[in-house]
Amino acid sequence: MAEKSGGNLRHGFATRAIHEGWDPADGEGALVPPVHMTSTFAFSSVEDGMAIFAREKPGYRYARSGSPTIALLEGRIASLEGAEAAVAFASGMGAITAFTWAVCQAGERVLIDQTLYGSTFAFFNEGLAKFGVEVVHVEMSDPANVAAAMTPNTRLVYFETPANPNMRLIDIAAVAEIVHKAAPDCLVAVDNTYCTPYLQRPLDLGADAALHSVTKYLGGHGDLMAGAVAGSQELMDKVRFNGLSKFTGAVLSGLNAHLVMRGLKTLELRMERHCSSALHLARIIEAHPAVERIYYPGLESSPYHALAKRQMRAFGGMIAFELKGGFDAGVRFMDAVELISLAVSLGDAETLVQHPASMTHRTYSPEQRAKYGIADGLVRLSIGLETPEDLVADVTQALDAAAR
Repeated sequence: MAEKSGGNLRHGFATRAIHEGWDPADGEGALVPPVHMTSTFAFSSVEDGMAIFAREKPGYRYARSGSPTIALLEGRIASLEGAEAAVAFASGMGAITAFTWAVCQAGERVLIDQTLYGSTFAFFNEGLAKFGVEVVHVEMSDPANVAAAMTPNTRLVYFETPANPNMRLIDIAAVAEIVHKAAPDCLVAVDNTYCTPYLQRPLDLGADAALHSVTKYLGGHGDLMAGAVAGSQELMDKVRFNGLSKFTGAVLSGLNAHLVMRGLKTLELRMERHCSSALHLARIIEAHPAVERIYYPGLESSPYHALAKRQMRAFGGMIAFELKGGFDAGVRFMDAVELISLAVSLGDAETLVQHPASMTHRTYSPEQRAKYGIADGLVRLSIGLETPEDLVADVTQALDAAAR
């Protein structure tokens, strides 16, 4: 997938991830940007403070609305997503909630895909809906369903692609065209956590915002929590000064911003390894006699394979599958792994396995899980950076154990 916009196009993805926005000359020669560990900023005069608070002059006032360290991270994420601006948060849920509170109000309608991360699903259905916002579930893998659900008061269309945990894909360009034609002021927001901007750039495909749980691949090492939203400058100002500063206060620390920037330096290399190992493992899992079905867009058997090739650079590091024998077989598999860790989250250097129905997607009722394609026997693998042969050996012996 070619990069079309955003950032310094004289430089490639990895170069921007490492260098964007920083000149060592601005930090007394420091190659690595300093961490600004401060909650507040001094003004040179009352007039200076007034101008900064009125946003008539650039500058920092209080860390809840930004700091030099966080601003540098935001600039790099914006560049990688092809956006005018970005806002960083203390968690992925901080990003999702602040963004949504900033753009939606009572009496408006929000369309969400039927398969979302469990806490995102809970926020829309148990949080936002309490405040007079109509939340409507739509099966968005068929864009025609989005067209049928659009109304003049629809303010936001929100989805993940690939979807967590069952790897359904949604045609970003098709949905964005439908939405903007039906309601020009409606926003299309895509959770891009599974792909990262290295594999997929939603804004290039017509979306208005790309959201991330930065905790995952962008941080990459399982040692921090962070979130981000990228989009137009106007939209990000609204998210920062309303959604973040006034509503959620989900402020990212300077130290975690520093750690995310360290993670970004190796993002391209890590994603290449995540993707190559996942594709190799997916083929092995698909061929194993214990497997009922597998969900991975890199396989030619996937109904989303053609779409994945069109809107993604590669096929990602996440695999979901169901075993013959359902839930009981899945439990045997997860209890049998040795190298792989039984843990939620994803995008770490370590390979992780978990059971969505009882863990990350427990917020769905059993009826909702059955309706929305989250089977009780579904197993989710986040493929890490270990030696591929070691992962193959562990997955194979666990599949063998599940079949016994």
